[in-house]
Amino acid sequence: MTTRPLHMLALLVVAWLAITGLSRPAMAAPHLAAQLVAENPAPSPGSTTTLAIALAPEPGWHGYWSNPGDAGTPPDIRWTLPQGVTVGALRYPVPQQLVISGLMNHVYERDYAMLARMEVAAHVAPGTRLPIRASARWLVCSDTLCVPEQAELALDLIAGPRGAPTVVAPRFDQWRAAQPRPLGTIARYEIKGDQVRIAIPYPASAPITAPHFFAITRDLVDYATPQHWGRNGDLLVAELSKARFFTASPQLTGILATGPDQGLDITAVPGPVPPLGTPISDVPSADNDPISLWLALGGAVLGGLLLNLMPCVFPILSLKAMSLIRAGASENEARREGLAYLLGAMLGTTGLGGLLLAIRASGEEAGWAFQLQYPATILVLFTLMALMTANLAGWVHLPALVTGQSVTRREGAWGALATGALAAFVATPCTGPFLGAALGAALVLPTGAALAVFAGLGLGIALPFVAIGFVPALRTRLPKPGGWMERVKHWLAVPMALTALGLMWLLWRQAGLPGLGAGVAILMAGALLIRRQQGFASPMMLVLGFAASLALGLALGLALPDRVNGPSGASASHGEALAFNEDRLAGLRAKGQPVFLYFTADWCITCKVNEAAAIDRAEVRRHFKDQRIIVMIGDWTRGDPAITRFLERQGRSGVPLYLYYPPRGDAQLLPQLLTADMLLALD
Repeated sequence: MTTRPLHMLALLVVAWLAITGLSRPAMAAPHLAAQLVAENPAPSPGSTTTLAIALAPEPGWHGYWSNPGDAGTPPDIRWTLPQGVTVGALRYPVPQQLVISGLMNHVYERDYAMLARMEVAAHVAPGTRLPIRASARWLVCSDTLCVPEQAELALDLIAGPRGAPTVVAPRFDQWRAAQPRPLGTIARYEIKGDQVRIAIPYPASAPITAPHFFAITRDLVDYATPQHWGRNGDLLVAELSKARFFTASPQLTGILATGPDQGLDITAVPGPVPPLGTPISDVPSADNDPISLWLALGGAVLGGLLLNLMPCVFPILSLKAMSLIRAGASENEARREGLAYLLGAMLGTTGLGGLLLAIRASGEEAGWAFQLQYPATILVLFTLMALMTANLAGWVHLPALVTGQSVTRREGAWGALATGALAAFVATPCTGPFLGAALGAALVLPTGAALAVFAGLGLGIALPFVAIGFVPALRTRLPKPGGWMERVKHWLAVPMALTALGLMWLLWRQAGLPGLGAGVAILMAGALLIRRQQGFASPMMLVLGFAASLALGLALGLALPDRVNGPSGASASHGEALAFNEDRLAGLRAKGQPVFLYFTADWCITCKVNEAAAIDRAEVRRHFKDQRIIVMIGDWTRGDPAITRFLERQGRSGVPLYLYYPPRGDAQLLPQLLTADMLLALD
């Protein structure tokens, strides 16, 4: 490869400009207007907020990314901060390509913003003035001219009250949407001749037409040489030219651009890279291949539909059953409630999906059902399920969710909407057939497409109920309303009570004795307040009942050993099981040791059913011992970034996941519904 004649000249010119020009202010009006903005003007002590340096280049001019490419210089930002305030590293949006005279530039030709996380120490007193200052220098260029510019940015904040809610500004949401999202798994790269070859995990169901890799690691790849891309299963494979002055690196970092303002943060470590596969140029584009474009959405709808048959939906079956019984009352009411249920389910899954995307956009690693990794969520669900149990049993009256009684149409529609949202919230912890790949694809799709996939999941969950509302032939098969409905309500309180007990156990697992006591106390207090509102309890009964609920919670907690963060039931049953560790797994595979690896969580009902029905069977344990199969368990109950990355590498965003590594060969992906015979066939 020959050195381009303008390459060194451009670098010399840029260096001269940096030395002679960046140290003095520009006299003319800036070509790159800058503003320092805070998402929260009054951040509370002990909290974080986001700062933005908003930049607007003049038409025909551009600013530079952190790695400017063959020419240019990155921005230089120096902060002056008050005591108790810290600012993290700048995070850049996905850049653009600009080739001038054969030189590749990584630039921004439109308005953009660099973001940074600001933390306010807990000891800062509310009302304290917080002057934020930044001395900024950068190079701004047109196609023919480069000008060094600088700006003194100032922002005055006031420390807000302690515990104030987090501020989320729509303007910052737009800026965050342009930031690359974490891939959540590790890519691989290898040096082969004059090429740098990269294998990036990327679901085959996720469309992509013009990928480009922007390297952060310097002196590894040549920026201007055309990049060659192919698809090999669930991998994107890139073949890039080595840099002229190549320098080896223990890892390669950069951004995989998947579309305008869309990209993924990539970290690649040395490792084998498969063949290029099908070149991207030969893969039909999303515009010409509707099947590819809608594959993820179709998988989400079908996966949501199948969730109605899976054990992880069992906690809401009683609510669905009562809703279906009410749907037989009249045609108009059935349709109205069917649409309300559909809206609630789609709002639930889309809301959870949007929150997941926002968390990932902030740079955090999270997967599907992340909400159940927090004890506060379990506490809310436990209280709600327990109150619904009391409602079905006839002990308290919850107007929005009551069924089988004479209520107004408005209450019925609102009850169906709330039931649909709750169905989405509780039914989505465990992935099922088709759903794992669809949700894995959603995490790498553009935001709008990803939200459509999450909405499709809600559509699939609600389809049976909507069908009954709009298909008369199905409605006529439902039993007629009558006095028997009250008895059915009471019977349906039994599975709901079992669900509440399961959530109580999970609350104890996650938060220990204090969490269990708080859950019981809140439940009893809520029930007593409802009874009081309905005129069935005196103030003295409220006081005595609340004290009794505290005592009951404490007694239950003391009666159980403290097992917070202890081993799961499956872990305990497999006495020699290993905790998931990717390095240990690699070591076992290198020795030819067969390994059964599975990922579980205490809140995943499908996981627990599989463990009880298949994994934790005496004959299975004997078979594993006879065949010297090592059991390795990844517990995702409270979240684990290492597990999250591994799941996404398999194209999954949630649990369960079952893998068998034979002594030789690749891993075998097992079904998400296990039987003992499947495990007994492993050797």
